Amino acid sequence: MTYRRWFVVGAAFALIGALVAGFGIFYGNFSPRGYVESRFVRSASHDIGRDGIAYTSSKRPTEVAAELTEAWQPAERYVDGSGVYLRYDDDSVVILPLAAGSLILLERTATAYPRYHGIVGGSWGGGRGSTIRGGGPGAGK
Repeated sequence: MTYRRWFVVGAAFALIGALVAGFGIFYGNFSPRGYVESRFVRSASHDIGRDGIAYTSSKRPTEVAAELTEAWQPAERYVDGSGVYLRYDDDSVVILPLAAGSLILLERTATAYPRYHGIVGGSWGGGRGSTIRGGGPGAGK
């Protein structure tokens, strides 16, 4: 009888653990994308086709960038008068000024790099999500 009780207790703990893990997976912030999606207001009217998914914030671009980079360190960061451009392995986060805060654009790096190349130039390089070719003789050929 004691083995059965331990089995029931173990099964109950396993079930609780599975529920907590499931909740964390579906509602957690396990990426910069998840962080933006859970903390900022969705703004479909500012989307760039199906590639750039838009969010807004009442904070300035530099404040949004500081908040995001504190939670998720980007592979590369570029800042100029037009906004803040953050590159992660798979995603990019572009934070542009709006009249009353910021426009935050989430986009896969593969589509963001060609779009913003004129601004970020060669400062977004390397990483899995990069579409930049280079690396020496014969690389990317």
